[in-house]
Amino acid sequence: MKQYTYLLVNFFSVIIPFIASFHPKLMFWKNVKAFLPANIITTVLFLIWDVWFTEKGVWGFNPDYLVGIFIWGLPIEEILFFLCIPYACLFSYHCFGVWKERYLRRYSTKAISVILVLFGAIMLLLYYQKIYPVMNFIMFSLLIAYLAFIKKSSWLGQFYFTYLIMIIPFLIVNGVLTGTGLEAPIVWYNSEEITGIRINTIPFEDVFYGMSLIGMNILLYEGFLTKLKYSRGV
Repeated sequence: MKQYTYLLVNFFSVIIPFIASFHPKLMFWKNVKAFLPANIITTVLFLIWDVWFTEKGVWGFNPDYLVGIFIWGLPIEEILFFLCIPYACLFSYHCFGVWKERYLRRYSTKAISVILVLFGAIMLLLYYQKIYPVMNFIMFSLLIAYLAFIKKSSWLGQFYFTYLIMIIPFLIVNGVLTGTGLEAPIVWYNSEEITGIRINTIPFEDVFYGMSLIGMNILLYEGFLTKLKYSRGV
């Protein structure tokens, strides 16, 4: 049973959002045609990063918690992670849109965005000799700057609110992956290549890695959703 741990983490992360996607007041399943291409593109980009960091020993995976199937040097569970977690988050994003879209898309996000970009830049300068913070905060800062000041995304407030709420399940899931409640971590990190700041067992950088992952999914999802609505004549 131990070898199914990572697989079960993915399963329990996505099963309730998947079932609830068919709720008549939510109907997220209708947007799967927008979600899938957005997720595939994002996943490919993050998998390239993942493969590179795994080969360099920045992070790795404990075989005791894996079923033993590997693709491109990554366990199948790690690849499924990039499907399951974004699906759960975009489902939540969709739900918050159904609930309070006008409010969430109306409030100003400029100050929040400036703070996030500046924070990313400061962290980059402080930890420029460590590869994970460097890559992580470059991507994070550029993505937020693009969304806020170049694209000026109308849905940015909805994204920020969604990620703020999703921090709680994120910490639970990532906590398990990094060893909370287990004999050893499922995903381990090279202490020489991270900031060393942790939230319990979770590297601090992972919070912003997750935000980049979800933000990029939503950026592409919103683009494909607009095209989908246009083709439907909505």
